[in-house]
Order: sequence, then structure tokens, then C-alpha cells
Amino acid sequence: MNFGARAKLYARAGRIDGWDGIAFGRVGGALYQFIEKTVDHYMTRDVKTVSRDVTMDKLNSLFAGDDFNAYPVIEDTQIVGMVTKFDFLKCFALTLNSMVPRYDDLMKRTVSDVMINEFIYVGATTKLVRVLQLMVEHRLRSIPVLGSGQRLIGIISREDIMRALRDCTACKPSTS
Repeated sequence: MNFGARAKLYARAGRIDGWDGIAFGRVGGALYQFIEKTVDHYMTRDVKTVSRDVTMDKLNSLFAGDDFNAYPVIEDTQIVGMVTKFDFLKCFALTLNSMVPRYDDLMKRTVSDVMINEFIYVGATTKLVRVLQLMVEHRLRSIPVLGSGQRLIGIISREDIMRALRDCTACKPSTS
């Protein structure tokens, strides 16, 4: 039985995703609506990206100016990785075994030095409940959305998920 069918059974039984005690009224209806939502209705389609050769100095400026937590790294129209504020900060973390590098040297490093090559992504038809699960399990703030040919078509963020939840709770329950 797939997730949607299981959710419908739980909804009929007055439970959402196996949680007993949630009355299937306004709250249950809102949660059921959220279960049916997909990424394509909430993702950001105009995604700002960076290339591998962007310096840490430039990346720092981008993070400050855009207030994003991550950028997809693009090469020849393909996504090849992600770079986050955490990745940026890691190059400044010092250990007992490391010598203190000069700040200017660190800022000349490039995205390719700090980006992650293996990353979690979703498709446009992925259910938002799955995205939420991935975000919570992996402590992600945003997830790239890939289309055919593994091309970047959008990004979904925590704020997008929160907006979807607000949209679902703002809906009035049907009177049928």
C-alpha cells in the first residue's frame, strides 16, 4: 500500500500517519491536504547558482547579499554539487594539527575546494511530506529539484514547506 493510500485509511480512521488522537476535523483535514501537496507547487524556479571557480570571498558576498543558506553548483547546465554556509565555514575551522593559514589565502580558495559532490535531491512530483522527512532526517535547509536529464529546475526550502503548511491550515474544511 503506498503512502497516499495509507494516509487515506488513517484519515478515515481519524488518524494521520499513524498518530492516534488527532481528530479528523480542521487539523486532520489540513494535514491530509498537506500529504497530497507536491514540490512543483511550492519550489522556487528561478534558482541562483554558482560555478566551481567562485572564490570564497565572492561566495561570502553572495551569502550575505542573498541571505541563502546554499547554492547549487552548476557546470555545463548540470548540477555537480551543493555549497552551503556550513561548507564555507569549514575552511576556517582549525584543529591542533593544522597551521593557521592566512585569511587572504583562505578567501582565494574556490567552491570546488569545499562543495559537496554527493547531495540529496528531489523531483517536481515528490510529495512535500517526503521533502519534510528528508529535511528533518538530514538537517537540510533546502533541497535541489531536478528534472529530466538531472537538470536543475528549482529548489525547495524550509520556508516553502512552512508556506505549504500555512496554506493548508488556512483552507476552510469542506462542508460536504
